[in-house]
Amino acid sequence: MKRFPKSISDRLTQRIESNSLRKLGIPNNLIDFSSNDYLGLANSEIVFNQTHEYLIQSNLKKNGATGSRLLSGNHKLYLETEDFIAQFNQSEAALIFNSGYDANVGFFSAVPQRNDIILYDELCHASIRDGILMSNAKAYKFNHNDFEDLEKIIVRNPNATLYIVTESVFSMDGDCPNMEELVALSDKYNCFLVIDEAHALGVFGENGEGLVQMLGLENHIFARIMTFGKGLGCHGAAILASEELKSYLVNFARSFIYTTGLSPHAVAGILVAYRSLESDKKSILDLKQNIIYFNQQLVLMGLKQLFVRSKSAIQSAIIPGNENVKRIAGELQKNGFDVKAILSPTVPAGQERLRFCLHSFNSKEEINQLLELLAKIVF
Repeated sequence: MKRFPKSISDRLTQRIESNSLRKLGIPNNLIDFSSNDYLGLANSEIVFNQTHEYLIQSNLKKNGATGSRLLSGNHKLYLETEDFIAQFNQSEAALIFNSGYDANVGFFSAVPQRNDIILYDELCHASIRDGILMSNAKAYKFNHNDFEDLEKIIVRNPNATLYIVTESVFSMDGDCPNMEELVALSDKYNCFLVIDEAHALGVFGENGEGLVQMLGLENHIFARIMTFGKGLGCHGAAILASEELKSYLVNFARSFIYTTGLSPHAVAGILVAYRSLESDKKSILDLKQNIIYFNQQLVLMGLKQLFVRSKSAIQSAIIPGNENVKRIAGELQKNGFDVKAILSPTVPAGQERLRFCLHSFNSKEEINQLLELLAKIVF
C-alpha cells in the first residue's frame, strides 16, 4: 500500500529536519560504554549455562508459557522465582511482569483511583508517565528532586489519597534523590511512596539489592519496581509489595492480566541472575570501583563541569545541540568507544548529552583513554 497519512509523514519530516530521527542500531565491536549491562550478566556464559542446566533439572523443556499467567502460563518456576526475589529484596511479596514498562503501566493505570492524586518527579521515565496517563487519578509533577516543591503540592491537597513516585537512579542524569528525606516527607503526610529501582538493581548495596534496601528503607515503601534488563542482564521486571497489593495487581493490572507470560527460559534466567548477585560480589565491587575512578578522573582531567553529578553507573556530559552531540559521539565511536548521544526530544532542548554507562568489565585503561579523547575533542 503506497498511501501514507500526511500527518504522521509530517512528524517524521520534522524529526529529520531537527536531526533527531531515531534509527535502530546494529551490533558493533566497540568498547562498551553505552549498554545497561552494568555487571556483564547479559553476556555471561556462566549464567547462560546455569540457566539451561536449571531448566533441564526442573524438567521444564518448554519454549513458551502457553498463555497468560491467569490461564495456562503460570509454570512452577514463576512461583519459585517470585519467592526468591521477595526474600532477596526483603519484601512480603513479588509479582513478575514481562518488562519494566509493563510493570509501571500496570501499576499506575490500576492502583491510584479516581479522586486520588499522583505526584511524580518531572524527570520520571516514559513508562511511569504513560501509566499515569491511563489512570483515573489526577497527577501533578514536582521539580526534579525538589522536595520543598513536592511538599507545597502535598499541603494543597490535604484530604486526598496521595501517591508519590520517583526513581532511585534517573536513567538520563544518573543522579539519585535524597531517599531519607523523601521517606520522612512521605511518612509525615501519610503518602504512598513508589520507587522505580530499574537502574539501582545490581549497582547499589553489598549484594546489588538496590538503593532503597541499602539504606534500610524498604518498610517505608508502598511498592518498588525492579527491572531486570539493566543490572541483571535479562528480561522482565517485578513489583515488590505486600501480599494484598500483589493480589490487587493480579486482579486489576491489565498489562499483567492480558498478556502471555514469560517463557520458562526467561524466568529461569531471572532466577539465575538474581542468585549470581549473591555469589559474584566481585563484579558488584568492580563496578563500584569503576564509578569512583571515573569521577576521580573527571576532576583530574578538568571535565567535571560538563557532567551531571552522579554516583551511579550512568554518567552524563551535557553537550547542547543535537548536531553537536552527535558529532562528538561519532568521534568517540571512530576511536573505538561505544558512547551514545542522547538527543532532544528524549531530553529537553539544550540538555542534549553524551551518556556514559559504566560496567564491572571496563578497565581503568579504557576509562582513561576515553576521557583523554573526550577532553581533546571538547576543549
